[in-house]
Amino acid sequence: MSNGTAERGTNGVQSVDRALGILERLARAGELGVTELAQEMGVHKSTAFRLVTTLEDHGLVEQTEERGKYRLGMGILRLAGATTARLDLVQEARPVCRQLATATGETVNIAVLSDASALYVEQVAGSSALQSHNWVGQHIPLHATSNGKVLLSGLPDDELASLLEDLPSYTELTITARDLLTAELEKVRDEGYAVAVDELEVGLTAAAAPIRSAHGDVIASMSVSGSTYRMSGDALDEVIAHLREAAAEVSRRLGWVGLH
Repeated sequence: MSNGTAERGTNGVQSVDRALGILERLARAGELGVTELAQEMGVHKSTAFRLVTTLEDHGLVEQTEERGKYRLGMGILRLAGATTARLDLVQEARPVCRQLATATGETVNIAVLSDASALYVEQVAGSSALQSHNWVGQHIPLHATSNGKVLLSGLPDDELASLLEDLPSYTELTITARDLLTAELEKVRDEGYAVAVDELEVGLTAAAAPIRSAHGDVIASMSVSGSTYRMSGDALDEVIAHLREAAAEVSRRLGWVGLH
């Protein structure tokens, strides 16, 4: 690494550290001016002003009616709310996931939309899932998985369009044609669940159902996955029945009272 690159990296980390310092100071004091922030942090006033302006652009701080004073902005609540919602989701889903894993003997996962992929946030292995891979914290493609299809099915058309532009193939059964995937998502909306058989990995079958917020929005997906050999025919139908009931239970725990 060149000295110039190292210096930029160091300066970048220092800026992040200082920006976090501003947020912490505002959290303690309530309101502070740029001069006060500069003095407390031991930096030039122009540096403090630049950092505060950047934070303001992102809604993390805002000016009070008294010009020159800053306080934490509504963006902080948005970030905190997203974290709280995810924690609530996992907390409410965990016991239901355990029951579903016991009932089906297969691996149960909870996934949420994360940029252009699905992010696993919870997993419970069933009795048939010997040495199951831990997917928590990992991202998977949307179009080639049952979880992904469910998450896509809950998006408005304008958001959905940008996510259907690049559909790489993982197996011979992966849906890569945009019109076919659009039809598949319509089927997911109508039936209330999605299935992916050998689409991400040959020998792997998964079914997923939506988890809804109190407002009815699809905020997560619950899936049951296992060997294609085991999860086929009547066995798959039975898994889907258990799955839909479990996903609806988590939705009810989150405040949803509607019927699919």
